[in-house]
Amino acid sequence: MHISLRWLNQYLHPQISAAEAESVLTSVGFPIESVQSLPGGDTLLDVEVTSNRGDCLSHVGLAREIAACVGGGARSFRPPEAGDPHHTGRGTPARQVFSLSNTVPEACPYFTAQVIRGVKIGPSPAWLSDALEAVGQRSINNVVDVTNWLCFELGQPSHVFDLARLAGSSLVIRWAKSGEKLKTLDGKERELQADELVVADSERAQSLAGVIGGFDSQVTEATTDIVLEAATWDPTVVRRGSRRHRVRTDASARFERWVDPRTVQFAAWRAARLILDVAGGELAPGFMHEGRPLDAAARITFRPSRCRGILGIETPVAEIIRIFRALEIEVTQRDEDTLLCEPPAWRSADLVREIDLIEEVARVRGMNAVPTLERLPIVAGPAQRSEGRRRELGAILTGQGFFETVTFSFTTPVRAEAFLPQGLEAVGVDDERRGAEPTLRPSLLPSLLQCRRANQDGQVEIAGGVRFFERAAVFAQAPGGGRRTVERRVVGLLADVVGSGKKRSFEELQASIRMMRGVVEAVTMAFGGGRSVVTVKPAEPPAAGWDRASHGEIVVHSNGKVLTLGRSGLIAERVQREYGLEVPVVAAELDEGVLLDLSRPVGGIDPLPGFPSIERDLSAIVDEGVTWNRIVEVVRECRLGHCEDVGFVGSYRGKQVGEGKKSVTLRLRFRAPDQTLRHEDVDPQMTTLAGVLEREVAAVFRTT
Repeated sequence: MHISLRWLNQYLHPQISAAEAESVLTSVGFPIESVQSLPGGDTLLDVEVTSNRGDCLSHVGLAREIAACVGGGARSFRPPEAGDPHHTGRGTPARQVFSLSNTVPEACPYFTAQVIRGVKIGPSPAWLSDALEAVGQRSINNVVDVTNWLCFELGQPSHVFDLARLAGSSLVIRWAKSGEKLKTLDGKERELQADELVVADSERAQSLAGVIGGFDSQVTEATTDIVLEAATWDPTVVRRGSRRHRVRTDASARFERWVDPRTVQFAAWRAARLILDVAGGELAPGFMHEGRPLDAAARITFRPSRCRGILGIETPVAEIIRIFRALEIEVTQRDEDTLLCEPPAWRSADLVREIDLIEEVARVRGMNAVPTLERLPIVAGPAQRSEGRRRELGAILTGQGFFETVTFSFTTPVRAEAFLPQGLEAVGVDDERRGAEPTLRPSLLPSLLQCRRANQDGQVEIAGGVRFFERAAVFAQAPGGGRRTVERRVVGLLADVVGSGKKRSFEELQASIRMMRGVVEAVTMAFGGGRSVVTVKPAEPPAAGWDRASHGEIVVHSNGKVLTLGRSGLIAERVQREYGLEVPVVAAELDEGVLLDLSRPVGGIDPLPGFPSIERDLSAIVDEGVTWNRIVEVVRECRLGHCEDVGFVGSYRGKQVGEGKKSVTLRLRFRAPDQTLRHEDVDPQMTTLAGVLEREVAAVFRTT
């Protein structure tokens, strides 16, 4: 930020020297990059402003800081004057000659417009042009120069339109139409996208909101009537438009750091008064504004005891109150250890929590007030529960033969599309350095598949197949205006389908699918307890990268809750060919938050069984579409006496059972707490179960 010392001193009393300004600003977090003497006795300071202090991208903002942080109140801040210029406005009201509409208040919280008629466009007076040239700005004309002055004085970008060149004598704030064209002030024609915000007239876009104005409605020497705009915009929308079109302006730099709507009116009135002073004309009565209701001032509870605990030094309550009031933070003392604080509007994006206010105390007092100890009294505490569980998850998966990978977050658009959930869009970046991989991955599987290909090229062979896992964030975005980003943390698993040669039999594919389910059950029971039940339900895959015939949704029944954990299945053959994999792979993707939040019940001790169990196998021939989960549900619904467990033994398909059929063998374990069971004790239960299976799933039986 270039600061003219002469301009800065307009808001300070007494005035400050360049050396003192450099010392004060540096001490409170605004280091000076360079100091340059200018013709006429002025001095240019290049001030480094952090991204959270958009209010200090202005002469007034830095003057406030200097006045607040000079000890003992030795220097006072003199704010610029504005007043309400509409008190003296005459003639036709603005709304009779001009209309304003804001269709997107969520992206444009506050938009103001004032109509000034009969202005005379010409050179700026010396005081205005000299001030702008001192900070590296080229003087254009008296009206445009006022808007630039306002940007560097108050940090409020603004814009002027030629009223005669606005179709319908109107401005409409709206989302751009996909493919809409806009010729900007730099003479370039730009193609807009639907998630970009524009200020338009009744026919076409006239400026890219918060970034750059339009060429067709700019003020020229022929202009007599103008519309003066002052507004604020969603920082994300401004940043997206600026980066996409590679246009970095003084306006976008400020809007990206947030301009509070409550500061806009003062700036708009000041700009109108200055234009009337330097260009003449008549201000049409009526201050026009559209947007959301202005937010009330936030109230933050501040505890001096907490400040002492964080900083490690004693700061008297009276001194804290003095510091806050010097920073124009309103303070009310409720009791000895409670202050109610209201930050000023221009600090609304920066001061939102108690810790932010504590930082202000430290900043104004100076870091020299914090003692430097020879030894730091640090006590290491236990790891957070989430971190401990992440380490435990890694240990479990490593024990299951998986190797952890750390891969890049970007992939190609084609590979991202294969695993992009339905209803969402991929998130791309405009950075040319990304080259062929400009898309943030919507799943970990593209990264794991690429890693598997790299190991295949390296001829890596491991008994039991190569297995990978990774924990990381994945990204997508909702379509439409605004494009809300959807970010999730997931656990991705990938494993070879084990077998001989490059082809895999149906049984080998099934075995790998069951292996992956077993891995999921292992981690689920580790976090949710041994009574957590994992169910894999056949489901239509959410993306084309999964094999439709083998995809399933993973559901966990844990402590009375039914939670969707993720999905698993084979990777589609088309995707395997895309990566050049020689053997098929099975994968799973789990929601890390759901997994780590599983509540493990309090453990107990059960005595060893006093009597042996008895096991019985039952082979049921059922339709191919009958799932194992359905069979288990039927068994549990029977509530067989003394039945401890039901387990899967295997399945068989062949001519003996018929086409479209399969034979599923299940093993039931029975045990009584007070006697040794005999076969005749469980025969009735087996008969009952067979009858229920015949009725519920049309089962036919054969003995094993």
